[in-house]
Amino acid sequence: MAELLAPAGNVESLDAAIGEGADAVYLGLKTFNARLRSSNFSFREFEGAVSSLHKKGKKIYVTVNTVCEERETERLYRFLAYLNRVGPDGLIVQDYGVIRMCQEFFPNLVLHASTQMNVESASAVNLLGKEGFKRVVLARELGLEEIKDIKSKTNVELEVFVHGALCVSESGLCLFSSFLGGKSANRGMCAQACRRLYTTEGGGANFQGYYFSPCDLQLIDKIPDLVQAGVESFKIEGRMKSAEYVGSVVAAYRYVLDHWQENKKEAVAAAKRMLATDFARSKTSYWYNFKSVQDGVEGAGGQILNPNQAGGTGIYLGKIAAQKYAPKELSDAGKEGGVQLALIKGGSYDPDPGDSIRIHKKNDSGRQSHKVRYVETDKQGRRWIDIPGGFGVDDEVYLLQTKSMSKRYQRVLPNDLGPYNHQPRDELLPVMDLTPVQKKELDYFPEGIYVQVSSVADVFSAQALNPVRMILELNSESLYDLLKKKTALPFSKKQTLLSLDPFCPQGIEGEQAAQIDALIEMGYKNFVANNLAQVALLRQKGATVVAGPYLYAFNRWAVSWLENLGLGAFVSPYENSKKNLEAVYEPKLRDRVLIPVYAYPALFRMRFKLPKEYDFTYFSDKEDVAFKVNSTADGSFVMPEAPFSIVDKTAALQTEGFKRFLLDFSKTKVGRQEIKAVQLSLAKQKPLEGVSRFNWKEGFYTISPEDYKARYDKSASPAAPDARRPQKQAPRSGKGRSNGTAQKTSRTGRPPRRRR
Repeated sequence: MAELLAPAGNVESLDAAIGEGADAVYLGLKTFNARLRSSNFSFREFEGAVSSLHKKGKKIYVTVNTVCEERETERLYRFLAYLNRVGPDGLIVQDYGVIRMCQEFFPNLVLHASTQMNVESASAVNLLGKEGFKRVVLARELGLEEIKDIKSKTNVELEVFVHGALCVSESGLCLFSSFLGGKSANRGMCAQACRRLYTTEGGGANFQGYYFSPCDLQLIDKIPDLVQAGVESFKIEGRMKSAEYVGSVVAAYRYVLDHWQENKKEAVAAAKRMLATDFARSKTSYWYNFKSVQDGVEGAGGQILNPNQAGGTGIYLGKIAAQKYAPKELSDAGKEGGVQLALIKGGSYDPDPGDSIRIHKKNDSGRQSHKVRYVETDKQGRRWIDIPGGFGVDDEVYLLQTKSMSKRYQRVLPNDLGPYNHQPRDELLPVMDLTPVQKKELDYFPEGIYVQVSSVADVFSAQALNPVRMILELNSESLYDLLKKKTALPFSKKQTLLSLDPFCPQGIEGEQAAQIDALIEMGYKNFVANNLAQVALLRQKGATVVAGPYLYAFNRWAVSWLENLGLGAFVSPYENSKKNLEAVYEPKLRDRVLIPVYAYPALFRMRFKLPKEYDFTYFSDKEDVAFKVNSTADGSFVMPEAPFSIVDKTAALQTEGFKRFLLDFSKTKVGRQEIKAVQLSLAKQKPLEGVSRFNWKEGFYTISPEDYKARYDKSASPAAPDARRPQKQAPRSGKGRSNGTAQKTSRTGRPPRRRR
């Protein structure tokens, strides 16, 4: 029997999910999860939920699905130790460092690969299976035939999203929010930049639209097909949605799962009627109606994008026109950040007590769901409603559910949470020793300037930069030139690395394997892998593999896990900061890393061509920041108009032991003037004008230690995330040692592999 998996962003949603028949729920705690803006669970609530759900025969999964910086690894270790004591049914993870820690210290924790891990092929699924994963949450950009094909080639459990909000970007590859202000989607801080109103230019006029705001996924009519394909778990998205939304969606999918074999047509029709009042965005089946990859590339954009659809969820009620203090009888009135009253104008419905609304800040910095408790009518006949603190005039308000749709559910949590008090402790994280560089180990990875381009023509243009290695991105155009035209490059094959696209779906995996075989036969032996499927494929071929920037290695535990897969050289992620880079790679290990110092990073990547009516290249946001979009046979890419550059920092970085630097012109045309400007910046170590520093100096936007502490139970006393290691020496880990204790085994029954 397939599992129906529901979101639990708060206690009320947990009650609704279980009350309507979910087999399992997934939830986050106050940290290390990709929905930090939802309410999430305190430690006591979580422990009570684990106890109650297990008594009911239900399962509970915890999201630990964000990337982790080096300074956070000790807090991560303590968090994993805590989860190991409590015993949820699985951890949904993204960071490779979590895998490495669990293999080393917590082999009993069951691992599920998050959709953020960007897994969309059987090769990647099977690699993770060998590493001890029980389940993989597939990327959302797959069609039914691809899912069937993956399932036929693996014994690992598959989980598929079937309902809820979509990301326009390929799973786990969005850098847009991070580029705009460090609020990384890979850190649970996505500001949903794709859903904003943008202005485009065309025909001498300006046009506005929500050009990259996707519709919501709804696969209610595909459930029978997915059941027959062998998918083990059907996942509903919505940890930031109301309990009413969760309840209605779970009820609909429960009905189809229970009744489709009796009469599929009637079961689906009844379920669709149950979904008719979810007040979400317009619906799409996205890739599920396309029979071929090419059909999907050509048509999926029209299925998912609607420039006339605002980014908000629900029925638009208007904007906050005025505010005032709430009456004292409301429990949290008068408190800092507490309840206030608001006058809403611009919509066609006035919410009543019991209705659920959602408020969006006008600058996209936050949003919150809220159930209206109080309505006041003033002398002018205007209706004021209570809203949570922190919102102001011109913030938008949407209706999620009316009171008449609300249901009361039996409480899942125990009434007394007193007995649940495990709490994270102050365990010391053993020091991870990465593998020292061996003599001649990195002959393929010399010191100097590396240049990456997207076309063979640009390889010739980029010669002027005198790179020690040329990196050519493999795409439809460059593959045609290499394989069909047999174009000879101005660099030897030894001096050339071929970079593979980070999105590697099942539909093209066989074709890509054949292309790689042909390239290796031609003498190309050096590759940059950006997807786990590519790692699995290339290491079978005996090729030299560099870990690309999309194999996110933000901490040394992640680096260690990739080392154990046979990777010895690493391209730093575009989102990385100087401080974190130095923390991950101590001086004797800095020969292993290539630092991007110039790039037009793909802010988001879409597995489809843009609709024909998208006849623009440039667009801008409300701050007049300009971006460009490139629609190709390989998909579409949004990039900043101005590049990221720290070219002027290369001399300083060299003194600190970093001696390999990447100039990345991917997805752009390499121009003579641009080359001259970069050369001048390198020579004089002076900054280029009008460029971005991305996260290099400021790092990720982070929650302060005080805020982290406030997110926990008041009785908890976890260490601050930036606390340094105590003075006493911690044990060491890695390089085949296990801290002087009995060797731990992984869940696959073998010791964790360690690079010696």
